[in-house]
Amino acid sequence: MAETQEPRNNRKTRVGIVVSNKMQKTVVVRIERRVQHPLYGKVVIRTEKFKAHDLIGCDEGDRVEIMETRPLSKDKRWRVTQIIEKVK
Repeated sequence: MAETQEPRNNRKTRVGIVVSNKMQKTVVVRIERRVQHPLYGKVVIRTEKFKAHDLIGCDEGDRVEIMETRPLSKDKRWRVTQIIEKVK
């Protein structure tokens, strides 16, 4: 019966850096994106922080990939899928 299972819808994934792992099973991930200023044309860095469910065990400074998921708590809507680069 596992063969007839429908594939999941595409989910958003982002790559960011862990800035806090003080909570239990939760990390805060900072995502940076570069956007061009609409009037002046200068490239500006915009940052956003997401709380993500972490069962892998990330440390501060790790580069991780997070994926959108169902709401797990008031603020958590993402989960860590893999650690791309460990902090040295």
